[in-house]
Amino acid sequence: MVAERVDIRTAAEMWRYGDLVLDVRSPDEYATGHIAGALNFPIQLLPLAARDLPPGPVLTACSRGGRASRAADLLDLDGRPAFVIEGGTVAWQSAGLPITRGAEPGSPARHRWR
Repeated sequence: MVAERVDIRTAAEMWRYGDLVLDVRSPDEYATGHIAGALNFPIQLLPLAARDLPPGPVLTACSRGGRASRAADLLDLDGRPAFVIEGGTVAWQSAGLPITRGAEPGSPARHRWR
């Protein structure tokens, strides 16, 4: 089964309503800028982390979508509803949506979509 890809508008709405965003890049990449509120689980650690994630849909993100797609497929195979953010954090930032820098998830400010 292949996880569903969602556009930035849909991903932003899901994020706004509190769905979990999982950034699957390395900690160094994550620290350079990530979706506000996103948790960082590098893709190679995902099989260990998946069981500790809160229930509900998961949006996966990386820089442009490649690793996020693989991560969402893994989660989907494990029975978790998972979605890939098309274009990743690059597209998210280009859309003017909140990005946080540093090692912490930051607060997902409730951004009004235009």
